[in-house]
Amino acid sequence: MRKDDPCIRICEFDRQTGWCKGCGVTVAEIRGWKKQTPYRRTELLRDLGRRVLQLKASTPKTG
Repeated sequence: MRKDDPCIRICEFDRQTGWCKGCGVTVAEIRGWKKQTPYRRTELLRDLGRRVLQLKASTPKTG
């Protein structure tokens, strides 16, 4: 990924959703990033925050 790249270099994927626990993208979205239209990239970027929050909320806390 490059411009407007959401990656924060924490690449660990949730098994249920397929979303990266760091930035929220899927493997397919990473692969297709360069081919996406600016509109689709913007839509995806808007959704990533919700995905990451959802992952954090569903992750059991240990300790």
